[in-house]
Amino acid sequence: MYTDKQNILQLVTLLREHGIHKVVVCPGSRNIPIVQTLANMPEITCYPITDERSAGFFAMGLSLHGGAPAAVCCTSGTALLNLHPAVAEAFYQQVPLVIISADRPRAWIGQMDGQTLPQPGVFGSLVKKSVDLPEIATPEDEWFCNRLINEALLELNHHGKGPVHINVPVSEPFFKLPVNELPAVRKIVRYCGLNPYDKDYSPLIERLNRYRRRMAVAGQMNLIYLFDRTCARILSRHFVWFCEHTANRTLPGWAIRNIDPLLCTMDNKAQEDMKPELLITYGGHIISKRLKNFLRRHPPVEHWHISPDGSVADLFGSLTTVIEMDPFEFWEKIAPQMEGSAPEYPRSWETRSKAVPSASFAYSEQGAIGCLLEHLPTPCTLHLANSSAVRYAQLFKLPENVEVLANRGTNGIEGSMSTALGYAAASPQLNFLIIGDLSFFYDMNALWNVNYGSNIRILLLNNSGGEIFHALPGLELQGDAKRYVTATHTTTAKAWAEDRGFDYTAVHNEAELQEAIPAFVAPSLSAHPQLMEVFTDKDSDVELLKTYYHNLKQL
Repeated sequence: MYTDKQNILQLVTLLREHGIHKVVVCPGSRNIPIVQTLANMPEITCYPITDERSAGFFAMGLSLHGGAPAAVCCTSGTALLNLHPAVAEAFYQQVPLVIISADRPRAWIGQMDGQTLPQPGVFGSLVKKSVDLPEIATPEDEWFCNRLINEALLELNHHGKGPVHINVPVSEPFFKLPVNELPAVRKIVRYCGLNPYDKDYSPLIERLNRYRRRMAVAGQMNLIYLFDRTCARILSRHFVWFCEHTANRTLPGWAIRNIDPLLCTMDNKAQEDMKPELLITYGGHIISKRLKNFLRRHPPVEHWHISPDGSVADLFGSLTTVIEMDPFEFWEKIAPQMEGSAPEYPRSWETRSKAVPSASFAYSEQGAIGCLLEHLPTPCTLHLANSSAVRYAQLFKLPENVEVLANRGTNGIEGSMSTALGYAAASPQLNFLIIGDLSFFYDMNALWNVNYGSNIRILLLNNSGGEIFHALPGLELQGDAKRYVTATHTTTAKAWAEDRGFDYTAVHNEAELQEAIPAFVAPSLSAHPQLMEVFTDKDSDVELLKTYYHNLKQL
């Protein structure tokens, strides 16, 4: 009755779920499993048309009558190109139209196989979204395929209407129909601006109040937001809040910040017992791999992501709803509509979090970071370079009124120091940068300018190479591989820092660290910028970290 091609089953089921019930079908062989499956769906009306040039415009006419999206399905090769005039017209007339093109497997494109040409993206800027589906062989393929189809169909009516293109590679054999039922699929929906008095949004509010195990996760945000007191009190009681230092002050109250140590103390059963039913996320990137793994392995019933531009970000693989609006406007609107008494769920997480002992390390990279964070003056700005520096900083508490910035958009090694110096050049207060040796030497020309002043203080962690590679679980490096992968070196920043006008301090042990810290964090500006280079042993740093997490697991 239906094809066994999983990407096609995801597609046709989501067409139905997104309200697309009229499909123009064109003849061909490669699109046979798509057409046969559509023809066997009672919710779909198929319109057979031989000429694709006419079929595209016919589908546009179907959509124009009533405004609901229609689809047109063609086979591979030049058949798709014949839809181009209709696609252009639909784009400029803002008509929601789904172009579904069957395709040969990617391996055979450009290999002189019949009816093949590069189909993904063939319409360029004349479609609102173009996706190329994977052929499904793993659960991750299925998630990816589902997400791509949802993204494309959501764009049909997003900030104006228009066409979208879904390309479907189909491998042989594809003539059989062995499947009797369509699969259950995940449909992602998008709300554009939450009006609690609009009947269209009442189901969202009802769903919110249905759940008692609610979790909010704040990603990276470079701002401060002060919640209304009443709103903050309600939200703090009804949600457990997770955040990292990079979220800054964008939460209504107390939040769980010791994420990695906390999750490390919980075995798989404990995590399953504490998983949320409803997860709401906002802001940018998340650092913690443990948090990502927790929510991927123990997914919520629903995941709502608040996105000002309405983009789909399915970080945990369970996204159900995109809410297109300012996140703080969203929180302020839903707080008064929270029903019932506060659930026990947030308090249970709080109890677990507070039972985890504070991080403490002997002299090491981690110890130096903890020492600096403990003594930071306020107010100040803290810049965290990528790799070890930004991860280890999450293990320690921060004083109030410390603003945190980090290049977490792509998490690259380059540019952390340049970004910090640029920010400090426009900032009247002290700016601290924690940076590892590879990041520092990669970006050392950041100091080769005259635009920074004495309000910059750099903590350089030098353990002669990339420590983060040693900490990767399961990685064993033999012989020269260790030197090649971890970029071992014997370089110091002393000459370069002094040449660039920095007051330079070298630290080799705990006593020297404790002696150097007071001057390094002194709130009064010194005559020159400062650089403190902390030398540690890489192997010792890694062992201390492993021991720390091993001890947490024993709690």
